[in-house]
Amino acid sequence: MSIPSAPNTVPSRVRPFAKTQRPTPLLLRMMLGRQLAPTRPEFDAAVADLQAGDPAMDALLDWMLSYGMGPARKLFAQAIAKGVDSIADCPEPLRVFFAVLEAEPEWLDWDVLNEGMGFIHGAGLTALQVMRDLALMGGYLLSGFNQALVMTGALTRGTAQRVGETGKWWMDCTEPDGLRRFGPGFATTLQVRMVHAVVRRQLDKRDDWDHSVWGLPLNQIDMAATYLGFSVVMLGGLRKLGVQATPRESRGVMMLWSYACWLMGVDARWLRFNERDGAVLLYAALMTQSPPDWTSRELGLALSKEPLERHFLTQENLRRKVAYQIHLSISRYFLTAEQMQQLGLPSNIKPWFPLLTLLPRTVLYTGQRLRPRWHVAQQKRGRKLQKIAMKQSLGQRPAGVVDAELAHQRSAAKQADMSAAK
Repeated sequence: MSIPSAPNTVPSRVRPFAKTQRPTPLLLRMMLGRQLAPTRPEFDAAVADLQAGDPAMDALLDWMLSYGMGPARKLFAQAIAKGVDSIADCPEPLRVFFAVLEAEPEWLDWDVLNEGMGFIHGAGLTALQVMRDLALMGGYLLSGFNQALVMTGALTRGTAQRVGETGKWWMDCTEPDGLRRFGPGFATTLQVRMVHAVVRRQLDKRDDWDHSVWGLPLNQIDMAATYLGFSVVMLGGLRKLGVQATPRESRGVMMLWSYACWLMGVDARWLRFNERDGAVLLYAALMTQSPPDWTSRELGLALSKEPLERHFLTQENLRRKVAYQIHLSISRYFLTAEQMQQLGLPSNIKPWFPLLTLLPRTVLYTGQRLRPRWHVAQQKRGRKLQKIAMKQSLGQRPAGVVDAELAHQRSAAKQADMSAAK
């Protein structure tokens, strides 16, 4: 049976509409061509989809449970790896689900998408730093978004593993042809999508999940805000660190993550293909969030310590400590001292690393655009550094995403712990 519709109420985490209507600075308004604040229809649509899940995947999970989760998961994995035609007497629900995904949307432009992928490669470690120390760390300030993470223990139980798993998905999606059918990004995205459906169902049934406060677990707006972190937030953070995207590269980044998250189950009405529209939607999504609380501190502190678990071939202890300090300084570059405290981080940290590297990074990244072969070399070098960083994060652990059964076990274990504590 599908996840029941949540009560048709406005979750209390949502800010009143009047408080979203802050005046937009003139320069920003000129760049956007409009006010940043959402209109009433835009705001109402975002609020409504705090109660919306992923209908297609939720329905497929209904079938998987009725068919038998073990056998159904094997068929799902085979359909991902080899296609539904490889399955004798393929069940109709599985065939219908994949038929939608294999019919590429009309808006998809692979040439533009590949421009964005090349830009991400060329940004090298700086792209990973922005994603981790701004998008992910800063995202924990939004406590409404944190609830599913805390309740499943996904980051507090093995933060390094979870960050590595997220990094693997990011790497798979940004591989050449990674999002093509049968590419690694396509496969990993669908695996994560199934995990999301399992977690959504699990949390939705829990007594301590309060729909009147948080809406539906892993809802459409929270998923949309996540992909905007990978695109809009990343592009803005990279600019502040001296890595500038051309207009076409910017469109390519937006295209890449719009397609990845369409595969993930984000409805087409929440996709944005330029930074301007993405920034407007991101602001509207942020207005549905609640302020920092204890979950922000728990998740922020856990993430800050992740570099202390990395794997280096030489001088491991020293390099772990240096990485820890570098990541804190990058977060401080983007976040205020108050926000650092809200995340459980030291507020006396100085943004020394970004300030020391800003000028050379700007000069080097701008200079490599002067000649095509320099630009290609920078993309190859940047991608190599990203792969090395992934190895340092994962070490000897298998480079895979959390599977649905493990997600189920984590959620059940967390609930058992809470029950025992009462």
